[in-house]
Amino acid sequence: MALAQTAKPRYRRILLKLSGEALQTKGKSLCIDPDVTALIAKQVKAVSDMGVQVAMVIGGGNIFRGVSGEARGIDRSTGDYMGMLATIMNALAMQNALEQAGLATRVQTSISMQRVAEPFILRRALRHLDKGRAVIFAGGTGNPYFSTDTAAALRASEIGAEALLKATKVDGIYSEDPVKNPNAERFDTITYQEALVKSLKVMDASAFSLCMENGIPIVVFDFFKQGNTEAVVCGEPIGTRVISG
Repeated sequence: MALAQTAKPRYRRILLKLSGEALQTKGKSLCIDPDVTALIAKQVKAVSDMGVQVAMVIGGGNIFRGVSGEARGIDRSTGDYMGMLATIMNALAMQNALEQAGLATRVQTSISMQRVAEPFILRRALRHLDKGRAVIFAGGTGNPYFSTDTAAALRASEIGAEALLKATKVDGIYSEDPVKNPNAERFDTITYQEALVKSLKVMDASAFSLCMENGIPIVVFDFFKQGNTEAVVCGEPIGTRVISG
């Protein structure tokens, strides 16, 4: 979607949530595809160039997922820590891509790893954002049993993000899986309460609840359609908005 040159951002500061699987390309054996990270970086840079402060949280499911490990006999806490380490690997790959695109970036992690990333310090993160740097929050919440969706909602609340953008490969939230049911209803807007009651599996209940308590709208949209991210930031009716009733 092409935007008018006069279009102004609706949000001053956003948190962009990406799944780890978003860094992969179907049919390739790479768990992190440099071509994909370059594409993501280009879109993030475009939003930053609009004057929007960008923070990111990236999942680790392309490398390891704690729940899947538990199903194979790995202790859940151990598996979740392994998944947190996977998010740090993804964050470093994304940092490299962003800096190659010309955007200064910092990785902050909830797990101490000083040789490769800063520890998460809220004041420092806010200072980076104010200086126009993208900040990638890695390591989840630092605790097992919490998803990266919850980590994204938590960090969005802490930094005062005006929206949490959930980047997906579908064009919004549906009543059912649109692949399995072509007649599934797509929502333009939905309340946090409705999303929880309907058990829509876009984000977990903890993430929805955190955003609801802190008044942070969630926008679920197709990140990989050219121009969508800039359009969402400018308030265009792209994807599905999850808001208060």
